[in-house]
Amino acid sequence: MRFILCFSFVILFTNCKTEPKKAIVEKEKPTSLMAGSDTLIYDGEKHFKSIRQITFGGDNAEAYWSFDDRQMIFQSNNAAWGLECDQMFLMDVDENFKDRKPPMVSTGMGRTTCAYFLPDNKHFVYGSTHLADAACPEVPLRKNGKYVWPVYDSFDIFVADLEGNITAQLTDEPGYDAEATVSPKGDKIVFTSTRSGDLELYTMNLDGSDVKQITDELGYDGGAFFSPDGTQLIFRASRPKTPEAIKEYKDLLAQGLVQPTEMELFICDADGSNLKQLTFLGNANWSPFFHPSGEKILFSSNFEAEKGFPFNLYLIDVDGKNLERVTHGQTFDAFPVFSNDGKYLAFSSNRNNGGGRDTNLFIAEWQD
Repeated sequence: MRFILCFSFVILFTNCKTEPKKAIVEKEKPTSLMAGSDTLIYDGEKHFKSIRQITFGGDNAEAYWSFDDRQMIFQSNNAAWGLECDQMFLMDVDENFKDRKPPMVSTGMGRTTCAYFLPDNKHFVYGSTHLADAACPEVPLRKNGKYVWPVYDSFDIFVADLEGNITAQLTDEPGYDAEATVSPKGDKIVFTSTRSGDLELYTMNLDGSDVKQITDELGYDGGAFFSPDGTQLIFRASRPKTPEAIKEYKDLLAQGLVQPTEMELFICDADGSNLKQLTFLGNANWSPFFHPSGEKILFSSNFEAEKGFPFNLYLIDVDGKNLERVTHGQTFDAFPVFSNDGKYLAFSSNRNNGGGRDTNLFIAEWQD
């Protein structure tokens, strides 16, 4: 959601609106919901019945479930694991990595992003820059004083098995191809590409065939996910409107950069029809994921913040009504992903990091 390179720099979001919403000032106070055994749930987080911490250092995010909910794949840049930039790691859902390193299932070369299981539970898709350079590409964080994300034109989408062996390359067009996710129906992949000259959404079959463009409006369309029945897509998008904003967007994109501080959520049918804007909150609204019912969206936002943070998780109906705050932290909660059976939620958070900048993975037992 899905492409964010340096989670520890989330505090650099400094988008100040003309009329900023009132910042959240409540104290971040852990409480126990499991007879004293669970101190990672904050007051007000009623949807979390229990919670487990999975990683304990570095920046860890975008943890996605296998179709049978037995394993997860995630990206990390944990220096203690010998990493200089994001690589992909495999885990069983009952594991944690406080004292050990999980198996790496990417090549260890270049930078990777957005791994997602295929329906056979034996392969996954992911984006990687390794064909262009074995070294980690440079990560620009600011341009003209503003926070930016790089969109490397060296990213392509690959298929690999669970031992990390690449078995197919799905994209080879010039430009950025990444942010791939798979429909729960197991028939389609949605991804973001610059092949049209702008950052648009596309779908393709699992073997890379039958590529279709889904969006065509100026702005960054990315981080898309299918609904549980595979009939809809939810995604984040920027929509520059003024001549100044359009020029800035185009100038940055020409340099392989985007500014992610103003994004809203959009929803459409899986073929791109019936497109509509879902949120009108301001600031950065992103990393959306469908609730198992298909009737709500869980997403991350800093719309209540004055100076770019905190980011918390929110629920909203698919018609844009009934906004509800889910997490109550003072730093960063994002990348929420429900298990296929709807019983668990994986997400990334700065909670329990000793006041540092580490972003770790957590799995919460979900209750409606």
